[in-house]
Amino acid sequence: MKQLIPYLLAALSCVGAPAMAQSPVVVELFTSQGCSSCPPADRLMHELAKRDDVIALALHVDYWDYIGWKDEFADPKHAERQRGYAVEAGRRSVYTPQMIINGVTDIVGARPMELSKAIAEHAANPAPVALEVVRAGSRVTISADAVSAEGPFLVHMLRYQSERTARITRGENAGHTLSYANVTEDWKILAEWDGVTTLAMDAVAEGDNPVVVMVQKGRHGPILAAAQLR
Repeated sequence: MKQLIPYLLAALSCVGAPAMAQSPVVVELFTSQGCSSCPPADRLMHELAKRDDVIALALHVDYWDYIGWKDEFADPKHAERQRGYAVEAGRRSVYTPQMIINGVTDIVGARPMELSKAIAEHAANPAPVALEVVRAGSRVTISADAVSAEGPFLVHMLRYQSERTARITRGENAGHTLSYANVTEDWKILAEWDGVTTLAMDAVAEGDNPVVVMVQKGRHGPILAAAQLR
């Protein structure tokens, strides 16, 4: 499998990438430092993070902490979000690594070709919501109009650290130093939007970390528009 990784990474960056997406496709990876199956998926995130047509988000979960290593980047809210997706889709369990594309498509593990296909399919769909996000200092200005979707919607905002490294000394990945891309943090719901009137609002984002804004149908439904400010 390790010998195939360079080829698979190259395939992910080349296959299925449209010339221009109407709205970036959001890929959420639910991962854990304590999961021995996760490093291949974590490596894929580094490739996704380079693309302008994708917003790659690594959400570290805490439910593997019991096996001997506490994930330094984990947030219980990430596991809650993953469970919410499972309930929405009628799945009985959660697992890592798992990727959710635009809040809809579920991919188990590290499958570059399947992932690339899903990204291309979502990018080809007309954007149901027109979203614009502008940042000036710590002020983030958000405006949106519903094009072909009916509200209400939730407006999410989050931050991420582009790269973080962890030296793991216990658990399934003991002895490895692993690098993680776009480690998600500070996720919040800014507002509920009716989708009838134009959305116009401001939010505060202190510091230099990238900002992501998403319009989603509820907490765990389809992601209808997204934007990131790096």
